[in-house]
Amino acid sequence: MATNGLVLYAMLASKQHEKNVLIFHQNVFDFVSCLLLAISSSLRLCTFHLTGSAGYWLCTLLLSNVFLSSTLTGSVINLAMVTVERYLTVVHTVWSKTKIKKWMIYLAMVFAWIGPIIYNLARMFPTTAMTRGRCIAYVFYPSEAAKQTAFYYHLFSYYVLIFLIFIVC
Repeated sequence: MATNGLVLYAMLASKQHEKNVLIFHQNVFDFVSCLLLAISSSLRLCTFHLTGSAGYWLCTLLLSNVFLSSTLTGSVINLAMVTVERYLTVVHTVWSKTKIKKWMIYLAMVFAWIGPIIYNLARMFPTTAMTRGRCIAYVFYPSEAAKQTAFYYHLFSYYVLIFLIFIVC
């Protein structure tokens, strides 16, 4: 986390964050992921007996690691965006200079934050429950078909598709 913070500081101090927006954004994702991992690990050291609505919200929003998994997923999406942007800049230089606008890059950056949060919250709420005062996340699917569908969607979207982008670009 300290190294990511140092890289962010160096990019800000040297004004490189203005030229390499997606690289800076990737470092922000890495820093936030490290921060959330430290918080999550600290919370795991504590023993909570979860009851009532406060326990449910603590379980779903903090102990389930929904925001940590969202930043990790967003980091993968951002890394794919960096790959595509660099590929277009190198291979299709003229096209990328005329067609890719700053607002497109910023919109993609916003998607890299919002998309994974919505996806992980939608996946977490129906599959997380409190059992005997303990938080059990991403386990309780309504059916085996729903569990398989979620697994294959995640596998295709965040492994196969991303791997293909890395190979092609």
